[in-house]
Amino acid sequence: MRRVMFEIIPLLFLTLALSLCTVDVEAAEGLQPPVKLEWHFYYNTCREAEIYVRHQVELFYKNDPTIAPKLLRLLYSDCFVTGCDASILLDGPNSEKKAPQNRGLGAFVLIDRIKTVLESRCPGIVSCADILNLATRDAVHMAGAPSYPVYTGRKDGMTSTAASVDLPSPSISLEAALAYFGSKGLDVLDMVTLLGAHSLGKTHCRFIEDRLYNFNNTGKPDPSMKPSFLAEMQKQCPPRLKKGQSDPLVFLNPASGSRYRFSSTYYSRVLTNEAVLGVDQQLLFSDDTKQITQEFAAGFEDLRKSFALSISRMGNIKVLTGKDGEIRKNCRFTNKNYHSKN
Repeated sequence: MRRVMFEIIPLLFLTLALSLCTVDVEAAEGLQPPVKLEWHFYYNTCREAEIYVRHQVELFYKNDPTIAPKLLRLLYSDCFVTGCDASILLDGPNSEKKAPQNRGLGAFVLIDRIKTVLESRCPGIVSCADILNLATRDAVHMAGAPSYPVYTGRKDGMTSTAASVDLPSPSISLEAALAYFGSKGLDVLDMVTLLGAHSLGKTHCRFIEDRLYNFNNTGKPDPSMKPSFLAEMQKQCPPRLKKGQSDPLVFLNPASGSRYRFSSTYYSRVLTNEAVLGVDQQLLFSDDTKQITQEFAAGFEDLRKSFALSISRMGNIKVLTGKDGEIRKNCRFTNKNYHSKN
C-alpha cells in the first residue's frame, strides 16, 4: 500500500524515498505497469537542466504570478487525457488544445521559452513532458506549495486529438469524480489533495452558473451554498440571457484572490459552504472526503506533504520512456511536422 488513509508521511521520508538515483515508480491500480524514471535523469547529458528551467520560471513568475495556476491546469489537462506526454502542447486544427474543456489554457509561452533555452544549451536532450512537470513544480513552489523531487526521463507523445479529451465538468458528482480519479490510478486522498490546486486561479462564470441559477435543473440555486456567498457570486456572474453576453472570470478561492497563493483556505471555505465549484463543495458529501478536508483546513503542513506525494503520482500517469515517444525540438510540433515546416 502506498499510504494508509489520513496518514501523512513526513516530508523527510518523502525526500528520501524520491532521492534514489533510479527508481521504479510503483503503479497503482488502473495505471500501466511500473515505468522507470529517474531523479536527475539529465545529470550526465544536461546537468543544469533543472536550474535552467527554474531560472526561466522565476523570471516569468516575478511579472506574472498567474503562471502558477496556469501551469497546474496545463499539467492536469495533459496527464489526465493520454498521460503525461506533453500532447497538450501540440498545435493543430484538431489537437487537444481545441477541445472545449481546454478553452483558456495558458502558460504555452513560458514552455516555449524554456524549450528554446534548453535547445540552445543541450539540443535534443530534455523532453517537453519533463519541462512541463519541472516548471509546474517550480511555479507552485513560488506560490507557497512545497518543492519536491520530480522524476524525469519522460518522452514526448506523437499525437494529440480533441476527441481524446474526456476531462469532466466541474459540476460532476462526487461519486463520478472519485471514479474518474480512480480510473487514473489515483485514490480519494489524491483527489481531495489535488483539488487543493483550486486554492489559486480563476474560472469562468459559465462553469458555475448552474449552481447559481438552475441547480440540477430545479430553476433554483444550489442549496448547499452559503446565502451571503451565493449573493456575492450572483453579482459577479449575472444571468447570461443574451447571445454574445460576456462570461466573466471569478477567483476560484476569493480568500487568496489576486495574490495567487497556495494555501489551506480553499478547504476552510469548503467547510463553510463557500466553495466556488460544485465538485469542491461536494467534498462535504462523504465521510472520507469531509475528514480529509477538515484535516487540511486545520493543518497546512499536512496539506503540503500530501500535495507533494499526490502531484508526483499524477506526473507518472502513462508516461512514455525508452524507445516510446521522442524528444521534440519544438514543443508545439512533433519532429516530423517541425522539420516539414523548416
